[in-house]
Amino acid sequence: MTDKTLYLIDGSAYVYRAYHAVRGLTNSSGLPTNAVFGFTRMLMKLIDDRAPDYVAMFFDAKGPTFRHRLYPDYKANRPPMPEDLVVQLPYIKDITRAFRIPVYEQEGLEADDLIGTLSRKAEARGFDVVMVTGDKDFLQLVTDHVVLWDPMKDSTRDLNAVVAEFGMPPARLIDMMGLSGDTSDNVPGVPGIGPKTARDLIQTFGSMEALYENLDAVTRKKQLENLTAYRDQAFLSKQLVTIDTSAAIALSPDDLKYAQPDREKLSALFRELEFSQLQQWAAGPTVETKKTYCPVITEKDLAALVKTLSAADEIAVDTETTSIDPMQATLVGLSFAIAPHAAWYVPCGHRREVAPTQLPTETVLAALKPVLGNPAIRKIGQNIKYDWMVLQRHGAHLEGVYADTMLASYLLAPAKRAHGLDQIAIDYLNHKTIRFEDVAGKGKAQVTFDAVPLDRAVPYACEDADITLCAWHVLGPKMDALGLTALFHEVEMPLVPVLMRMEHTGIMVDKNRLGELSGDFENQLTDIAARIYDLAGEEFNINSSQQLGTILFEKLALPVQKKTKKKTGYSTDVEVLTALADRHELPAAVLRYRSLAKLKSTYTDALQELMHPETGRIHTSFNQTITATGRLSSSEPNLQNIPIRTEEGRRIRSAFIPRAGWELLSADYSQIELRLLAHCSEDPILIAAFEQDEDIHMRTASEVFQVFPSFIDADLRRQAKAINFGIIYGMSSFGLSRQLGISQKMAQTYIDHYFVRYKGVKRYMEETVAAARSSLRTSTLLGRIRPLPDINADNRNVRQFAERTAINTPIQGTAADLIKIAMIRMDHALRDRKLQTAMLLTVHDELVFEVPPTERETVSALVRKVMEGVWALKVPLKVNLAWGKNWAEAH
Repeated sequence: MTDKTLYLIDGSAYVYRAYHAVRGLTNSSGLPTNAVFGFTRMLMKLIDDRAPDYVAMFFDAKGPTFRHRLYPDYKANRPPMPEDLVVQLPYIKDITRAFRIPVYEQEGLEADDLIGTLSRKAEARGFDVVMVTGDKDFLQLVTDHVVLWDPMKDSTRDLNAVVAEFGMPPARLIDMMGLSGDTSDNVPGVPGIGPKTARDLIQTFGSMEALYENLDAVTRKKQLENLTAYRDQAFLSKQLVTIDTSAAIALSPDDLKYAQPDREKLSALFRELEFSQLQQWAAGPTVETKKTYCPVITEKDLAALVKTLSAADEIAVDTETTSIDPMQATLVGLSFAIAPHAAWYVPCGHRREVAPTQLPTETVLAALKPVLGNPAIRKIGQNIKYDWMVLQRHGAHLEGVYADTMLASYLLAPAKRAHGLDQIAIDYLNHKTIRFEDVAGKGKAQVTFDAVPLDRAVPYACEDADITLCAWHVLGPKMDALGLTALFHEVEMPLVPVLMRMEHTGIMVDKNRLGELSGDFENQLTDIAARIYDLAGEEFNINSSQQLGTILFEKLALPVQKKTKKKTGYSTDVEVLTALADRHELPAAVLRYRSLAKLKSTYTDALQELMHPETGRIHTSFNQTITATGRLSSSEPNLQNIPIRTEEGRRIRSAFIPRAGWELLSADYSQIELRLLAHCSEDPILIAAFEQDEDIHMRTASEVFQVFPSFIDADLRRQAKAINFGIIYGMSSFGLSRQLGISQKMAQTYIDHYFVRYKGVKRYMEETVAAARSSLRTSTLLGRIRPLPDINADNRNVRQFAERTAINTPIQGTAADLIKIAMIRMDHALRDRKLQTAMLLTVHDELVFEVPPTERETVSALVRKVMEGVWALKVPLKVNLAWGKNWAEAH
């Protein structure tokens, strides 16, 4: 071996491997990113494992090669590259170049030829060469100084390995492949001669030329006939499989010498692709700015801090605690910042063994309460609802809350998945933060923050406040530039204390009722399992997709719908089981089993564990930064996934109850999205239907199916409802056909009829998409934006996703905005009137209140007035009110 090794990477093979290894990954704008992610990970692993001194990447160029001129059917049986892979190639090449790895591709040649040429030239210049690929065609290039390494199998084949495997030197493999052909590349070879026969012939005769010079030595008649008849085809095939090692490509070792990656370019690419962890990696070590991070551990220090903070107009505040649950977290310390690169940390709840010198919590809060409670001092936080709740539970009320960087980041990029401080720091400050695991450990060894020593706690906590303040100074102007400031300060920020009060109040659940339901569901699961075993003819693990696949597709011989990425893995997802349910009872039974098992584990079992030990209530978390449309979501537990229309869902809802003697009130917007469609489209038929309080689904059924209302049955109304809501979500004829169980042609006919009657809707959709194409974004009535960078993309799937988003965001997003405003106004109204009624939950278009009997009439009128009067639309908003002793009744 020499001391110079050159790695030649078959990029085309890498791309396909990555594409098939990672599935279903897209960024928030709908761009497929699975192949880019897999490719990047594979590239990073190669660099980490091999630390190459010299490296180059090779791709197949577009268009035909010299082999197509020799044989037009070369690779004719290969399907075209998938459209969702084509769109990723530019990113893959950009990432490769950002790693400072030269990219080679040349018209008329394949990557194989470029690799072959450079391998020979490099070997002649004294290099050892490693061809990085799993493609066996490259074995013909192996020499004493050229090896093939397959990184997926981590197997290396050198000269000895090739000779041992095939019984011939690598150069003779082209003779063998010329005879046997190659089905993957559509190389014909000689009919009737497979790889084993071809190998035997070349081992016997030494080469294809020698074989044809001695054909009379071939004893098998049919073999001799085929070899004779297909002589020209054999030599053509040999030409086709021979890698060209004389391509017009120069070897410049200096160009191939590996350098450190361009982390700035990689970070920008990873930001666009939304690879959060890779973006953190690309950031590398932060260029250190001098920072002044100070612990506050004496009363003198605390008094000085209070004086400084009291004179500030704006402060960033952050808490450190023992738990991510604000209802159970104990305060460990507070950090503050009033200017960039400086901050203070006040420890007050660390364990004495790691922080022997610290002030008591009572002393700290007593001194800081005037600052925390001063509304004239603007407070900036990251996920400030959490800190607000923690401080309130510790007796310190926060006033003057002005901005939340998490919410600002979300408004600027609503479809992005991550809005944590670490991500914000990378995105907007190009700063890599100290992570929690850096100071508290990870996995089972991780400790709570009260066990973190001050020498690690101070820089971590101070940085949180410092970066929050620095981020706000960047995010605020960005929101101004995009017209988001009013939405931020008039909707999102005023909603924070409303959600905080709702979370703090929580909702009661009947633990006994949950226990009964859990037991009943368990009995049902036992019965269903027995039925499944009976239908299968044997017992198996129902939760094992592999075992279920064997039963369905091998034992019962049901038609395979799709495979998982593992060759032997049958897919048994919901789509597959639903498609098979008409053919056999077992798939339907499994669907029922899965649904019931999920309800049991997620709700009847988990809710009992989630009851707060002190309040006895469930305190769900309401999230403002999860859904791209602006809708609120909930977690721990997720109350939006309890099915409304199933018996089990209603039984679970029946366990949610008010306090003794009170009632629950559900206030549900009636068809708010369709009403907003009428408003935005100004369609006269839709507007008239809502003004006259018609059943909009009946009206659509009458318009689309062209029948009198008296002839419309429940099924026609159901289909019309699917069309109404499908239009909002930009559903295609394919999607509608699957939902209604009709042909795609019939579904398209329904859609066409809809647009013939609702011309205003058609015009609105066309104008909305056209405006989005021009501005590259769409927005709600209140100015919430949704960037659409891919609405003019060449890739049809990506483009259509953006078009659907352009249409439904103004509808769904405005509905979300109006519900948020209704919540803010209801909260103010209840508090202004000093009513006992509490707003407890928001789920989709519904608000749930807990109401004492003395306030029933007052609250009914108030809720209707506030919710129906939240915004002036061209059609009336309508709210349905329902009362009950539990949530199921109040619906």
